Amino acid sequence: MRLNAWLARAGVASRRKSDELIKEGRVTVNGAPGQLNTVVQPTDEVSLDGAPLQKQQLAYVLLHKPAGVVTTASDPQGRPTVVGLVDHPARVVPVGRLDADTTGALLLTNDGDLAHRLAHPKYEVDKVYVAELWAQPTDGILRKLADGVRLPDDETKTARAQVRRISGSVVELTIHEGRNRQVKRMFESVGHRVKRLHRSSYGPLNVEGLEPGAWRELEPSEVELLRVPTPDSRERVREPGRARHRPA
Repeated sequence: MRLNAWLARAGVASRRKSDELIKEGRVTVNGAPGQLNTVVQPTDEVSLDGAPLQKQQLAYVLLHKPAGVVTTASDPQGRPTVVGLVDHPARVVPVGRLDADTTGALLLTNDGDLAHRLAHPKYEVDKVYVAELWAQPTDGILRKLADGVRLPDDETKTARAQVRRISGSVVELTIHEGRNRQVKRMFESVGHRVKRLHRSSYGPLNVEGLEPGAWRELEPSEVELLRVPTPDSRERVREPGRARHRPA
């Protein structure tokens, strides 16, 4: 494991900030200054400013993100963050992003390899969104979304999607890409604006049983479904574990 990834797993800092610590000469591996390309072995001793570090255990958390919370570890504007909601002994960070006003399923982990895999479009992790629009779209509009659309300020076309009308102006959209503000931009491309947006599931995970702001650790079987995506793993988990924390 590269040194910056090891430091991130240890809860010291993000990979980017860990690179800065390494460049400043504050990190040693077996007593020697660490380098950006240093690979840490299980038996190596890593220290920061002379103090030995212990690698954290891997942790996987599902959060029901509420509205008004930003998907970052810290916010210069002082807004509440998803990391601040998850009172976990391990330093976990979000996989992907949801807009501040978007609610729903958000995975947080310190498993960098899995996070990278899930974020890569070739693994086609299904993300299911429920969008309430300001106006009712026609069936033709929904067919366009299903076939893929060209996003504003983007020359490429989105991949095919699954689209289902829940009620008049409420639409369920299943995608496996993760472009910036993709769902809202898809609707904008066909002349509609999103009033409310909720991600009901992420891969095999859903937020059934979790109140907004509550989180739970994943069961080992759920982690395995995320590691080895198969057609069966795209079926949503219907009986999530018990919530570990609820907002006051």
